[in-house]
Amino acid sequence: MIDLHSHSSASDGILSPKESAEYAIGKNLKVWALTDHDTVDGLSEAAKTCEKSESEIIFIPGIEINIRWPTGEFHLLGLGLRRYSEDLKDLVADLTESRRNRNLEIVEKMNKDGIEVTLEDIEGLFAESQIGRPHFASYLMKIGKVKHRQEAFDRFLGKGRPYYATHDGADLDVAVEAIRSAGGVPVLAHPLSLYVSWGKMDETIEKIKNHGVEGLEAWHPAARINEGFKLEQLAKKLGMFVTAGSDFHGKGVRADRHLGKTSGDRKIEDRFYFEELLPHLGDFDWRKTEWCKSNA
Repeated sequence: MIDLHSHSSASDGILSPKESAEYAIGKNLKVWALTDHDTVDGLSEAAKTCEKSESEIIFIPGIEINIRWPTGEFHLLGLGLRRYSEDLKDLVADLTESRRNRNLEIVEKMNKDGIEVTLEDIEGLFAESQIGRPHFASYLMKIGKVKHRQEAFDRFLGKGRPYYATHDGADLDVAVEAIRSAGGVPVLAHPLSLYVSWGKMDETIEKIKNHGVEGLEAWHPAARINEGFKLEQLAKKLGMFVTAGSDFHGKGVRADRHLGKTSGDRKIEDRFYFEELLPHLGDFDWRKTEWCKSNA
């Protein structure tokens, strides 16, 4: 059992990078990737935790980048990052500024609705460098506006809701180059979130592939099992490799997200790393990456 898509408190997960690594080790995962949103801040802590453990877990340093897209959401995974390249640093800095501007807009909407709070107040409650909508959801829970996270999104923070604000993503070509400059491989995450009809899915993903995206996350909890099979067939038709992930954000955050499991609560098979991703990583050795203690 493996997992190629998960999050820690370095972005919008519940567990710290250290706790996330310990949880993956405790679940006896053979391969585990940490792919926080628009940040690599948790990778060193996670790598060092894996390195110190007696398990034989293979750690995959990664990132999930928000890409500019007209409909739905386009997220790009960078898997197997070996270093924090200048291109990736620049990209993360731009996305951090964009995210902060979006957060200021959310605060403004909350203020107009009678909630007296500043962005500094929100940031002071959380140690993460990337404050996102889940943190605002936690704040709304804290002040008693909602009872749980999902209610916060359903009533206030989701698309079309009163506090929603857009977050301008990165240019696809810039993001692909940044991932490659860091030694990683670009993979299209949960393609159904693109909000493209099945009739246009082939041509859309082919265009994305032509920008240098090599892999497709066909298996994700948001996809039904039959959709996972369809996406895997499409990937093979287009000459892309296939990955699978849980998009785990912590215990109890989403009922359908369990580390090491994907669509239909199916265990993520080893083949998605050893037969699919690994051949594209070249001489990748996670212990020799910038994130491990011997190279920090």
